[in-house]
Amino acid sequence: MVSYFYIINIGLIIVFICLFFITRKTNKRWSKINDYLGKVTTTADSVRYGDLTTKLEEHSTYQNVTDSINRMVETLNDREKMIVEYQSELMKQNRLLESVINSLSDGILIINDKFEILRATPKILKWFGIKRGKDIIGKNIFEFIQLPQDEKNIENIENMEVFIKHSPANNFILNSQPLTSVEKKRYVVIIKDITTEKEISTLKEDFVATLTHDLKVPIIAAANMIDLFLARKFGDISEKQEFALHSMKSSNTELLDLVQILLETYKIKERGIELVKENLSLNSFVQDVVNEMNTIAADAGMEIIFNQDNENPKVNADSMQLARVVKNLIFNAINHSQSKKAIEVTVGTMPDFATICVTDYGQGISQEEIKMIFNKYYSAAKKLRKVGTGLGLYLSQQIAQAHGGEITVKSEENVKTEFCVKIPFN
Repeated sequence: MVSYFYIINIGLIIVFICLFFITRKTNKRWSKINDYLGKVTTTADSVRYGDLTTKLEEHSTYQNVTDSINRMVETLNDREKMIVEYQSELMKQNRLLESVINSLSDGILIINDKFEILRATPKILKWFGIKRGKDIIGKNIFEFIQLPQDEKNIENIENMEVFIKHSPANNFILNSQPLTSVEKKRYVVIIKDITTEKEISTLKEDFVATLTHDLKVPIIAAANMIDLFLARKFGDISEKQEFALHSMKSSNTELLDLVQILLETYKIKERGIELVKENLSLNSFVQDVVNEMNTIAADAGMEIIFNQDNENPKVNADSMQLARVVKNLIFNAINHSQSKKAIEVTVGTMPDFATICVTDYGQGISQEEIKMIFNKYYSAAKKLRKVGTGLGLYLSQQIAQAHGGEITVKSEENVKTEFCVKIPFN
């Protein structure tokens, strides 16, 4: 019995001794793990605070983990260098863009939906009378500018004349556009100083008006003198002299028409078209115009065929201005038809409008030119080496529009061209 308990005690002692050694070995292992985790934590903290040069020392037990962490740090370091390079390049581009924007002759503003200024270029600061850029931030744009009729909607404005309170002697136009690429509503506002352009335009218009007015007097005097020669007030003239005088009279008439068109165009810009309306029966009205133009057509070896309308439409129009339009269209048809085919003038009707159409069967007009022929100073006559300012059709369109109508054109090259004046019924 004694020996049995002795054996049990010896066994327990051996077990405790084994447990002691196992525990000691385990504690050493956990101590190594804790030391390694401490190094990992230190490395992670260094990376967290921006030190990407830190690396874990080689560790035989956890070498795979050590290599992975070191590679991750190296990758982060490479990425940081790339980001720094990108940031540097972006800053250079930003400085370049800012320099370009600040050097523009136009002023640029960024505002929010409450019309508060978020950013402004130096030009804006100068025009608004602000010394420092930060002093304008948050200010309402309407503290500095005034839109026509106190308009407050600044979205999608195009070439609107505005008044800048600090620069009252200058003329400005404003354009605005919403910035769609940002989350909050923002608008870019571009202001352009057009003072010089306005002065030049005014000088040009005044020069043209003065010049044409002064030219008109000697041209009329020359025309009267030619008429006296043709009337043989100074004695008989030969056939050759009479032919030469008629040629001079024709050229003089063209020159007088050009001067008159320039004057009328100037008057339109200054005062608009003043209409003195009356009731007109278009058949008889157009017949009189055609009769007057038949002489010019005959000199060009052409004929004008007039097609009346059975209903004889009546309109309320300025007879002098409307006659000018029809004469101009017939004259253009004579000049540009380049054929001896008759020119047709037709009175007709369409819903709400009476029409006067002039058709010639000549060279026609290309679709590209049709888009431009009513533009100011555009002239198809230049291609044919003929005299022309390009103002005739422009002026005619302005007259038609002043009546509430318009001039339309249809053309097929080398076949025919048709201009139609549309005048609304009474």
